[in-house]
Amino acid sequence: MEDIIVPVAVVGMLFIGLPGLILHYLTKWKSQTGISSQDEALLDELHDLARRLDQRIDTVERIIAADNPNWKDGRITDLSEQRRQLR
Repeated sequence: MEDIIVPVAVVGMLFIGLPGLILHYLTKWKSQTGISSQDEALLDELHDLARRLDQRIDTVERIIAADNPNWKDGRITDLSEQRRQLR
């Protein structure tokens, strides 16, 4: 009796269980094509934070440039160096 149950169970799992599991997760994956409203709110918040930090850096750089006329913007040289490395 056990000689029949094990092969039937294995064949059932291979041909019914495994495709069912794969199709279940495929439909779950396709139903979530976009980002959630929570993720979108988080991205907006991070974008605003990055914009404010960039404004603060610009302000600090203007203050430093006003105090020291020989000072040059380090971000510009860093960006140009990074672009050269990417090419």
